[in-house]
Amino acid sequence: MALILTTPTVAPAIAAGQATAQSAPAATTGTGPAWRTAARLHRGVNILGYDPLWRDAAKARFKTRHFRIIRQGGFDFVRIVLQSFGHMDAQNRLDPQWLATLDRMVREASAAGLGAIIDEHDFNACSKAPDACEPKLVAFWTQIGERYRDAPPSVLFELLNEPHAPLDAARWNAMLRTLIPLVRRTNPDRTLVIGPSRWNNLEELPRLELPAADRNILVTFHSYEPFRFTHQGAPWAPELTAVKNVPFTAADERRIKADYDTVGAWSKANDRPVLMGEFGAYEKSGTPMAARARYTATVRHEAEAHGFPWAYWQFDSDFILYDIDRDRWVEPIRQALVPAATNAAAPR
Repeated sequence: MALILTTPTVAPAIAAGQATAQSAPAATTGTGPAWRTAARLHRGVNILGYDPLWRDAAKARFKTRHFRIIRQGGFDFVRIVLQSFGHMDAQNRLDPQWLATLDRMVREASAAGLGAIIDEHDFNACSKAPDACEPKLVAFWTQIGERYRDAPPSVLFELLNEPHAPLDAARWNAMLRTLIPLVRRTNPDRTLVIGPSRWNNLEELPRLELPAADRNILVTFHSYEPFRFTHQGAPWAPELTAVKNVPFTAADERRIKADYDTVGAWSKANDRPVLMGEFGAYEKSGTPMAARARYTATVRHEAEAHGFPWAYWQFDSDFILYDIDRDRWVEPIRQALVPAATNAAAPR
């Protein structure tokens, strides 16, 4: 059954005068519908990737009211991070209860005036075994495409987060030649979000092959450089687990600007709008808050100066923007992301 969302799309909510639209510039003007989508997206946050609600709603950390908190905190879209493969049966059919939870999250995001990117995030499984992954992605987007065919244009589809070797550029491009037409059969006018290989690395943008006639694709990249700074102490990066006290320097700031200059030039040359879908600095290894806030503000400023909408990684879990246990924003990070944000208590 198709999900029909009757709440207003994000565009009218932004136009109503909220701080996000006033303080973040529109994307550089180009041609085609994806540019119009980029122009109404500004500041976003990744949500729900590791929340218990996907298996037991009674244990959910993220609550309905958090959508309103996000909106009033100065953000206008969310990227809903999904590991769907663990919720499929032997025939790759998605669990109905899991789908109902996704429906509710998308509906409540829209009701709060937030756009929503549905992000398929089984990137490690897909990259480890692309041949086993592809039929699961086909099954996922067949089911989601049908279910959300009548959803408002504020709902976007991100086909796969961070493909990486052995899911290299050639294999990813071949997979896209299957996935894009499949989604277009049910969602001919939906904005798709697609990034290059090597973990959505900006250096891979020239190798990304997209159908020339499809101008409703928002190209994404992720930005964690300088990696030695942003991931110091991260347990999933073995070479950095014991690393501490790496500063964020003026040279790092110059590199970020130069990198985004490169992305902006690619965007202009290819007439493709760009979304920076993830960035952040790991907080659990004792990196000083001042350094993390300076990094965050630098990335946000350069993204906006280049006309890239962005989504911070992430609301809860790690790299956190909102402390759910204390029910409050991590204010230095929010202030770095939304300079006009106030220190008012989060709404209940």
